[in-house]
Amino acid sequence: MIRDRSPELPAPDADALAQSERLIEHIAARIRYAGGSIGFDEYMECALYTPGLGYYSGGAQKFGATGDFVTAPELSPIFSRCLARQVMDVWQRLDTRRVIEFGAGSGVMAADMLLEFEAQALLPERYDIVELSGELRERQRETIATRAAHLLDRVQWLDRLPESPVPGVVVGNEVLDAMPVKLFVMRGGEVMERCVTLDGMTFGFVETPADEALAAAVRHIETERGGPLPEGYVSEVNLALPGWFEALDRVIEAGTVLLIDYGYPRREYYLEERRSGTLICHYRHRAHEDVFLYPGLQDITANVDFTAVAEAAADAGFDVLGYTSQAYFLMGSGLDAVFAQMQGEDINQQLAAAQQVKQLTLPAEMGERFQVIALGKGIEPPLAGFAINDYRARL
Repeated sequence: MIRDRSPELPAPDADALAQSERLIEHIAARIRYAGGSIGFDEYMECALYTPGLGYYSGGAQKFGATGDFVTAPELSPIFSRCLARQVMDVWQRLDTRRVIEFGAGSGVMAADMLLEFEAQALLPERYDIVELSGELRERQRETIATRAAHLLDRVQWLDRLPESPVPGVVVGNEVLDAMPVKLFVMRGGEVMERCVTLDGMTFGFVETPADEALAAAVRHIETERGGPLPEGYVSEVNLALPGWFEALDRVIEAGTVLLIDYGYPRREYYLEERRSGTLICHYRHRAHEDVFLYPGLQDITANVDFTAVAEAAADAGFDVLGYTSQAYFLMGSGLDAVFAQMQGEDINQQLAAAQQVKQLTLPAEMGERFQVIALGKGIEPPLAGFAINDYRARL
């Protein structure tokens, strides 16, 4: 059953509602099979990635003005062109030029990075996109064909990481926030897991004792923050990070992983004032907190614990090469030069470029909200994007 929506949210059309109802039935069947509840991570996995029904697997427009949210690459090619310059900085230290992109979205970032590589006369030998969604693959192909058709033959789509180790650069913009997370709540000093259950055909939360892995992760958070979490404190933990980086470790023999997302170091993430967690949903450019509304039709995300990212990467064999804000990263990665390149002679184009820079870098916009972390093998810091300010000491 579809939950009643907030009056501020637009109603989906009949076809979208029917798709959501099918996904609700699918998730409900999994809950019944599991004996009455499933972890929130399983619910989130289903809501986002169920083939043909999940948010990232269905056919609805997700990115840009006609979708549910706008990412930095959609906002301006300045972002992708700066990122491309950081990639080229790493290539200078490798024997090969290769890119692997996770979560390529509409394909805009790939197209604009390829154009910047071409402008700098340093095209990649291969640009791989790891993408499970057939619908998104087709959209990415169309975008690149429209914006950089002559470079399309350099792009290959993969449904999994390469089998053999390769040197290169992995990039991911707003990938980590869409990874399924476990939810926990503190009760009487004990760690409880918030699971998803059914009331008829309506989803809700139920609390069960946390398993060993979740309890250990929360106790580690308490140790790092210097004291126990308060009664009733609700938040989330990404237990999939170690496995994700172990898989990357098997693939990247030398190179760098560049990840851009919104989040905090651990000591800022688990503050007492964030006692309700950081889960947020995006639907038609409205942000709200009802994770059970319109399953399959809305994005569900959680902020990134960048300390957990650094720990998981280090345990898998990566060095932490840098951590900074998006604003400082773009400045260090050639923002001035890219801005000058983008302005042109038309005054309207100049004004538009200036407005885009503000949105990408101002603290009240994306500049401080989004963070960038660089992880590497066989690469020595500093990297250009972290030369102005490197916040690794905060992790």
